[in-house]
Amino acid sequence: MIKEEPQGPVIPATMKAAVWDGEGARLNVESIPTPEPQKDEALVKIAACGVCHSDLHVMKGEVAFPSPAVLGHEISGTIVAIGEGTFHSERAVGDRVVGAFIMPCTKCDSCSKGRDDLCELFFQENRLHGNLFDGTSRLRRSDNSRLSMYSMAGMAEYAVVPLSALASVPDELPLEEAAVLGCAAFTAFGAVTRAARLEAGESVAIVAVGGVGSSLIQVAKFAGAAPIIAIDISDAKLAAAKSLGADFIINSGKEDAVEAVRRLTGGRGANVAFEALGHPATFAQAIFLLSEGGRMVAVGIAAGAQTASVPITPLVRRGQSIVGSFGARTRSDLPLVVDMAKTGGYALDQVVTRKYPLADVQKAFTAMEKGEIHGRAIVCPEQLTPWTPDEGSHQLENLTRANAL
Repeated sequence: MIKEEPQGPVIPATMKAAVWDGEGARLNVESIPTPEPQKDEALVKIAACGVCHSDLHVMKGEVAFPSPAVLGHEISGTIVAIGEGTFHSERAVGDRVVGAFIMPCTKCDSCSKGRDDLCELFFQENRLHGNLFDGTSRLRRSDNSRLSMYSMAGMAEYAVVPLSALASVPDELPLEEAAVLGCAAFTAFGAVTRAARLEAGESVAIVAVGGVGSSLIQVAKFAGAAPIIAIDISDAKLAAAKSLGADFIINSGKEDAVEAVRRLTGGRGANVAFEALGHPATFAQAIFLLSEGGRMVAVGIAAGAQTASVPITPLVRRGQSIVGSFGARTRSDLPLVVDMAKTGGYALDQVVTRKYPLADVQKAFTAMEKGEIHGRAIVCPEQLTPWTPDEGSHQLENLTRANAL
């Protein structure tokens, strides 16, 4: 049963959702029953859902996940219902919210220690089986057959989200663009503040400056990193990285990135190197960028079971470290990510470069796979036609696309 406030919003019996049938990188928009939230869950009317490479990895079979499914793990919207039996919730019907892709159960050993990023039930039930914490999905097709949920399954008009994964969005922030706070910014925040333990004045090198890499630039700048060095093989992405706050840019397809980083850091190397692509070559490259005692933070998800070779002796002798970072700690960090954006530390209007209507969700993922999206694209269920940036941003995108050819 859905618990609604008196005279609350009217919730339709069916909704549109982008369904992945497990057959390649294809999504089909179809009508399915609107899900109902259970205890400690909210039904969110989706304002926007981010277009992320993690979803593409799933669709291409590079990350195992049960199909058929509704993907989408980076959402913003408005709460329209809260599950019956919920007590002491900070959230209420009508709240503007953003949802983190890591949805903590709040009860496992990791969650009890504040390590929401390691929630055992989330990884066991959601990432392996496409369920919520009770071992079942909230989604089904019109024929009553089951649909798996990737996180909250946000590529739809409505989504059920555990209340533990939601944070309020203040009126000062645009609700649609705020969706990227739940993955792109959230992932970068965890990598910078938790995994790297970045201190003001430390030098940073960011290898691969796509959606997450671009967010790493902003979060590192917010944390006081100097200098910030962006590395990529795309002049388009590097131009965007410069506009987001990178102090130096290096096209590693045209010059030796290791030599360039050492030159820009007085011969020392970077205190912290972030790898945001998940490719063996860039993983190894990031390690060679480090200074004495430097930290390499691996952020990018690799396709399949790829591995990277690490030179052991230099790592030992130079006191370096390698750490993986999947995301931040939802309950404590998501509000901080929102506040970072509110105070100007994360420019949503520069990160979101395209908007697509739900009917064009396939076009969004195809454009991302082709490398046509610089920054982040979002899918907006109430958007009727594709949206492009203002004239200045459009000129930048045309310029950077030309440089990439």
